[in-house]
Amino acid sequence: MKKLLIIIMLCAPFMMHAQEQDYKERFEQLGTMLPTPNSYRTASGAPGEDYWQQKADYSIKVKLDESSNKVTGSETVTYYNQSPHPLNYLWLQLDQNMRAEGSDSELISTATFFNDTIPGKYLEQYVANGGNSYDFPGGFNIQSVKNANGEAMDYLIQKTMMKIRLPQALKPGENISFSVEWNYFVNDRMKGGGRSGYEFFEKDGNALYTIAQFYPRMAVYNDVEGWQNKQFIGSGEFALTFGDYDVEITVPDDFIVGATGMVQNAKEVLTKDQFKRYEKALKSTEQTFIVTEEEAIENEKEKSNKYETWKFKAENVRDFGFAASRKFIWDGQMVELETKKPFAQSFYPKEGNPLWEKESTKAVKNTLELYSKRTFDYPYPQATSVHAASIGMEYPMICFNFGRPDENGEYSVRTQLGMTYVIVHEVGHNYFPMIVNSDERQWAWMDEGLNSFLESNVMFEYYPDLPYNDNIPQAVTGYMKSSKDAQRAIMTNPEQVLRLGPNAYSKPAAALNLLRNTIMGPELFDESFKAYAQRWMFKHPTPADFFRTMEDASAVDLDWFWRGWFYTTDHVDVSVDEVKYFRIAQDESDMEKNAKAPKGDLGEKEEKEMKTDFSEGPDYITISETPSFWYGEYRNKVDDEAIEARYADKHFYEVTLSNKGGLVTPLIFNIEYKDGTKEEKYIPAEIWRKNEGKTRKMLILDKEVSKIVFDPEGELADTDQTNNVFPKAEGKTKLDEFKEKGE
Repeated sequence: MKKLLIIIMLCAPFMMHAQEQDYKERFEQLGTMLPTPNSYRTASGAPGEDYWQQKADYSIKVKLDESSNKVTGSETVTYYNQSPHPLNYLWLQLDQNMRAEGSDSELISTATFFNDTIPGKYLEQYVANGGNSYDFPGGFNIQSVKNANGEAMDYLIQKTMMKIRLPQALKPGENISFSVEWNYFVNDRMKGGGRSGYEFFEKDGNALYTIAQFYPRMAVYNDVEGWQNKQFIGSGEFALTFGDYDVEITVPDDFIVGATGMVQNAKEVLTKDQFKRYEKALKSTEQTFIVTEEEAIENEKEKSNKYETWKFKAENVRDFGFAASRKFIWDGQMVELETKKPFAQSFYPKEGNPLWEKESTKAVKNTLELYSKRTFDYPYPQATSVHAASIGMEYPMICFNFGRPDENGEYSVRTQLGMTYVIVHEVGHNYFPMIVNSDERQWAWMDEGLNSFLESNVMFEYYPDLPYNDNIPQAVTGYMKSSKDAQRAIMTNPEQVLRLGPNAYSKPAAALNLLRNTIMGPELFDESFKAYAQRWMFKHPTPADFFRTMEDASAVDLDWFWRGWFYTTDHVDVSVDEVKYFRIAQDESDMEKNAKAPKGDLGEKEEKEMKTDFSEGPDYITISETPSFWYGEYRNKVDDEAIEARYADKHFYEVTLSNKGGLVTPLIFNIEYKDGTKEEKYIPAEIWRKNEGKTRKMLILDKEVSKIVFDPEGELADTDQTNNVFPKAEGKTKLDEFKEKGE
């Protein structure tokens, strides 16, 4: 029998690389795209031996005037210069100034008449004044800035920032104390939106206040940006300095207040029975009502003209927020973690029931449990969920969340789902960025994306019966294959992002779910993710610190992954172009069946049409006697006949694939055999390293194949599953079913 040597398959990868015309180097190391490591931030992604950060302590007294919806406050700030640099001035954030007349957020707002009939609310809120509407006198009124001796200090207000000019430089290791007095009007969120403000209930004439960004706050000064004094114009959230807070909040004496930190005078501001319930709740793993619905309803009936002061203390937090209303029901329970026992609690009006008393505190508990398992035990003494209409916003130890039944107290599964996942998400923000303190003004995905990823993990583990399908690869395919004119890379500043939801939340979360569940595996990913969280808790990480830590702790080269998913708008669309079937020829009759041997290469024009099914059966190849030049200097030889015998019963399937979307990806094949059995094959993304546009994979199998499907479950975020199946036009994939259900 004449032997035919098949060399072309061995050489094909190199020939493909040489012939590829659009080589974009997606496997190039990030290299100079990341900042150079130094003694502050190491190449491993960990803080260096010279890492430093500033500290700012606050003593705040604030009064909420219900009749005028006005906040009046004073603060003493003690700022510690722990940097190696002398500072000639300090920068503070005045975020309420985004609502001032003539602010940048007003001037740069854009809107359109989407129809010839529009709602009045749309006209006033979005068209007329860019959110600073309904003749609202927004913005801080700074009354004074004084030093520790009570002397006026020189300051400059630059839009949403305030610069305090120091008479002499604040040297390394020194601290300075100064005081600020201010006031501002609280916005009606229903009319103008906003991350904080009040909601008015017409039926009983009461308001529910969710108050944040209510005081001048120190900006971050660090080794990466210097002063982080980028203006606040709406989308980019906050970069803040850790410190200790003593806060006194004066409100009508029939108000209940929830806030960052622990209340210090609960016995004074609660009734005797409420205080007993509060002390019981702090120690009990069972839900306990501190203020009952009946008490809250009774409290709504008359408005007190008297005021009282609630006192709170919080240590090592980056911000402070509070909520206040006479409408609040209050319940809570202790959560048992491995090393901590924080208090989970909820504040909500009767309009939130029966949903909120059933689900809110439980969701807080579930979040603390899973996030602690994946990162570190929740270090703060409490975590609070507050119900307010149409909002989801977070602050240390407290968050404001939507999800309201109708007026009859009935609610749909959709309402329950929305309310549950927003609580999980906002409570989860305690970890990212309240503790792992990334810069939200620059990198929205570092808190929103990481947090949305863990949110999805809580939902899948604790709420399998709710129809939650967010933040997974299947859910972002529509966005990723949309017009590139409508997208920006994840690494884009949030103010320049076109669609913040998919860009900062769902796409990075989907990427991390893909990384955990498919590429790295849960054990290795969780260990690496925990290393990042624990390295940077109570510190200021950057994207490079995250990228480097994930690789450093796993020994997995992920530069291709960060480059593709985070720095580009490429998407996954892999086409299974052809599958060729081969067997080893056993005799002359096999060769006669094989009319012509396989020819050509991916870079050459094939002499025959691409195969679309397995109907022609296998092509046959023969094993030749290995020529002497294959051995080089070796003096021994392989046994060609033994090799032929070893592969005689094998089935060879050469799968040809095209990368149409540009985003390199691992390969997952579901292989169905003629005997009805199935098998899954996983191939790392590095298979594209020599040619990012086309590749081949030879599958050597024990049985004859009837069908091969790429990405059968949609877990790789492939955007076009119609070209994933061979033989062609073979049935629906899981992603097809996912899309048809509208999930």
